[in-house]
Amino acid sequence: MTVHRARTAAIAAVLTAAALSLTACGSAGSSATAGSSAGAKSAKTATSAADLGGMDALVAAAKKEGTLNAITLPRDWANYGAIMDAFTAKYGIKIQDENPDGSSQDEINAITSRKDQDRAPDVVDLGSAFALSAASQGLLAPYKVTGFDKIPDSMKAADGASYNDYGGYMSIGCDAKKVAVCPKTFADLLNPAYKGMVALNGDPTKAGAAFGAVYAASLANGGTLDNIQPGIDFFGKLKKAGNFNPVEVTPATIQKGETPISVDWSYLNAGYTDKFASQGIQWQVSIPSDGSYAQYYNQAINKWAPHPAAARLWEEYLYSADGQNGFLKGYATPALFDAMKTAGTLDPTAVAKLPTVAVPFTTFPTQAQTDAAKKVVTQNWAAAIAG
Repeated sequence: MTVHRARTAAIAAVLTAAALSLTACGSAGSSATAGSSAGAKSAKTATSAADLGGMDALVAAAKKEGTLNAITLPRDWANYGAIMDAFTAKYGIKIQDENPDGSSQDEINAITSRKDQDRAPDVVDLGSAFALSAASQGLLAPYKVTGFDKIPDSMKAADGASYNDYGGYMSIGCDAKKVAVCPKTFADLLNPAYKGMVALNGDPTKAGAAFGAVYAASLANGGTLDNIQPGIDFFGKLKKAGNFNPVEVTPATIQKGETPISVDWSYLNAGYTDKFASQGIQWQVSIPSDGSYAQYYNQAINKWAPHPAAARLWEEYLYSADGQNGFLKGYATPALFDAMKTAGTLDPTAVAKLPTVAVPFTTFPTQAQTDAAKKVVTQNWAAAIAG
């Protein structure tokens, strides 16, 4: 998943403070209640819970709708399964999660193609480059959660159209039972021993996780935040060397041994270590020192959400202590990490399990850099890995 605001020092501070080492999207609909209202405004135009008369009124309106349409939220991605279950248990609102293995671009496509339809997504979780695209198209509904002021300014759109939710580092995961010596850097991935083993989580022209992998590879090969081409060239070399595996990484492909080496977000790779331990899979995770790159995903509400109150309540839950600690338990660093650390509301056990980072990533791409990089990847990726 990839936003229209700069990833500046405030984001770096959160990731570094967490000692982080470490992407989600259309749905069966239920009866739409886009005109749901409580208090002075209808839910679909409310920009805060106060607009609806407060949290109690928002909860009541959301429960009346009874359904939340989510999209591309894999249950094992940043602990989303447990988070969704907890939301439903607390409010009795059923979550329809469509296309859990889809991409950020799939989320945007679902918004545009299903405008005013009951089965349109209510909420999206987008990679930064894709949140930028959605915002520029006017697809997002501004909404400021109760804890909005605690989100660093550089991690949110000023109008509340979108905001960072959780983040992590690009990492290299490896099945130590299938790979004699697991790679720890991007340079290692060119080793002839890894023929047909190195895979990505999606297509970088569509998926934030794969886009992040290309950015990281660029930084590891002389590129900069203004020049992502070396990352594309690197994967072209992997392809020519026979090491690049075009199979998209999923838990199933790891279980089957189809993708023994995965370049993916650290919270996903770290989660696989726990997930597959009981199955005898020794999944090891390294944050490459030669290509340190971190990024956040972003929450947003569909401007035409069929369940506008449930959409807003979902955001309130995600930015509560329970929701943020939910991400933390999935090895991701939540946007409110620093604020919760000050308040003493972070889960200490989950914090202790975060991987360590040898080379912290401290300068994040601006919206212009991200937009330009996405354009280059879109133009050049297919040719680089063709043949």
